[in-house]
Amino acid sequence: MSEANGKVYSLLFAGVGGQGVLLGAEVTALAAVREGYDVKQTEVHGVSQRGGSVETHVRFGTKVWSPVVTPGKADLVVGLEALEALRFAHFGDRQHGVILVNQHEIIPGSVKDAERDYPHGSAEFIRSRGYRVLAMEASRLASELGDGRMANVVMLGAVSTFLPLSHETWLDALRQRIPERFRQPNLQAFAAGREAAAR
Repeated sequence: MSEANGKVYSLLFAGVGGQGVLLGAEVTALAAVREGYDVKQTEVHGVSQRGGSVETHVRFGTKVWSPVVTPGKADLVVGLEALEALRFAHFGDRQHGVILVNQHEIIPGSVKDAERDYPHGSAEFIRSRGYRVLAMEASRLASELGDGRMANVVMLGAVSTFLPLSHETWLDALRQRIPERFRQPNLQAFAAGREAAAR
């Protein structure tokens, strides 16, 4: 187990149905388990199958009692879609946390006047409220690698740079969770996310 000084790491992943929110959380949980941490995970689907909001919480540390992240206490809020990042930003710890925002906007097709009313500029707005924000072009990077659906793994690469889990552990967790026929491109997506976050 990596040294965490008794700290419990709290992450919230948010997006819309079909973006792979749960996969991101599962790989994170697997990586933490591989390094000997106590891990708790929970999820709220909403109407995910209709493109609705999806959130999942992951917490790990020496001992974790609850899977639920308290508002204002998340080390990382990972928004796979810009509006969802805005919706869940209040879970972030303003002093020590980071909000990761995929600069990708999905206009809800079922909402009247959604195109007109969609709040563009989510990352800038969150930053103006005193949060540390890392804005990512994860969907664009994933598309350049051949499949925009890998944006969640690009974001996971960025997540990995903020947590006390080894690079090899992350790769092992990805290999365990992703079927072999999709593995290589996803490993490339993960590497692209790490590189983008480092820049």
